[in-house]
Amino acid sequence: MAQGDAAMDAIKHALKALRKRHLVEEGAHSPAFIALSRPIVSQGSEWKEKAENLELELQQCYKAQSRLSEQLVVEVAESRTSKALMQEKETMISELQNELSQARDECSRLASLLEEKTKALDLLISEHQEVKGQLEATILRADNAEAENKMLIDRWMLEKMKDAERLNEANALYEDMVNRLKGSSMENLAHQQVDGVVRRCEDGAEYYVESTVPSTCKQRIPAHDGGCASILFEHNSSRLVSGGQDKAVKLWDTNTGSSTRTLYGCLGTVFDLCITHDNKSIIAASSSNTLYVWDVSSGRVRHTLTGHTDKVSAVDVSKVSNRNVVSAAYDRTIKVWDLQKGYCVNTLLCYSNCNALCFSMDGQTICSGHVNGNLRLWDIQTGKVLSEIAAHSSSAVTSLSLSRNGNMLLSSGRDNLHNLFDTRTLEICANLRGNGRVASNWSRSCLSPDDGYVAAGSDDGSVEIWSVGNAKIVSTLKEHTSPVLSCAWSELGKPLATCDKNGNICIWS
Repeated sequence: MAQGDAAMDAIKHALKALRKRHLVEEGAHSPAFIALSRPIVSQGSEWKEKAENLELELQQCYKAQSRLSEQLVVEVAESRTSKALMQEKETMISELQNELSQARDECSRLASLLEEKTKALDLLISEHQEVKGQLEATILRADNAEAENKMLIDRWMLEKMKDAERLNEANALYEDMVNRLKGSSMENLAHQQVDGVVRRCEDGAEYYVESTVPSTCKQRIPAHDGGCASILFEHNSSRLVSGGQDKAVKLWDTNTGSSTRTLYGCLGTVFDLCITHDNKSIIAASSSNTLYVWDVSSGRVRHTLTGHTDKVSAVDVSKVSNRNVVSAAYDRTIKVWDLQKGYCVNTLLCYSNCNALCFSMDGQTICSGHVNGNLRLWDIQTGKVLSEIAAHSSSAVTSLSLSRNGNMLLSSGRDNLHNLFDTRTLEICANLRGNGRVASNWSRSCLSPDDGYVAAGSDDGSVEIWSVGNAKIVSTLKEHTSPVLSCAWSELGKPLATCDKNGNICIWS
């Protein structure tokens, strides 16, 4: 704005100067004009020339005045334009000053808010540190409490085991006294002497039935959805028990192929089955890390045996007492259970996962087959390893089956061999090799009731039968369309049952 005022003052001074000059020039030339207006007779050419020069100079002055007037108009217009522009700039400056003031106020408000938030954050950090310290102290107390609780549980379990042992001893004494009292009135005590092992014969099994080599598929049963992994016959019966991937355990009439009962309650795939010698209880090993014990007459779960931390791959019941059961799982443990009490009484630790196991005839020893191809014999009372055999050259053992007289053990492995061991010398009696391959880590083979034949399935769906006497294949049964996972032979000598990965069961006669 100050620059605009200065320009206007300069223009006004220039106009005043031009007017003064014009007046001075008019005053200076006025006598000349007057003299020229008079008749000039006496003057000569010199004066005439001087007058012409003065007139020419006057014309030039007028022209200069005209130019200056035009320049003055232009500068006045430019001055007005500059003045308007200056007023706009002043308005804009005023607005910007207002915005700057508002921004400063907002900045002050935000700075105050930031300070409050910073104080709140510092408070939260201090509270967090305090809570963190309290949490660490609580975790430490919880860990100490858990360790103490575990120690108390271990002590309690030890006391329970001692109580169980004392109770077992008392029960054994009581049973011995009862047997002595009833000895005079007991009927039909049929003892069979087999290499020093005396066993009480079950009803209907006073003699060994000669097994026949099956050749015909009598029944083809679609038993389980997703696959059937385990089958076995009830003792001295043709009734079959099966377990599959559908988490069900079923009982079958092999004469008609119809299901007589389904046992529910299992929460995982059934890998292995066993049945007590009175046919009253069925035990299933499952992928849910649990064993299930059913009462056959009622169909209800009698016990749920927990303690394994991985899938349970094998189970067997003592051939002497219905209360002793062993199980193996992929947590590298073998557990001994008391079925009357429903809890574990001993845990055996092994360095290789176990796929199969079985009791000895006297119930004092168990044999386990492992994924490293070895067989191990355990003392069930002390939990110590009695012997270890390299049975299948670093290939997993898939099945163990004890002969009826207890002198021969059949082991099958992923090396596609089926070995027969003499349990007294632990030497191999025979090597049986089939044309097919063993289908899985839980493929179960079996011995015939008269210990004369071995049956095993293969991955091509065939079932091969060997003669123990000459170690040669005497029959190949073909009915399955998927890998055969398990074989079972009735103690009555027939029939033979097989199951496959599609869940089908075939009954052979």
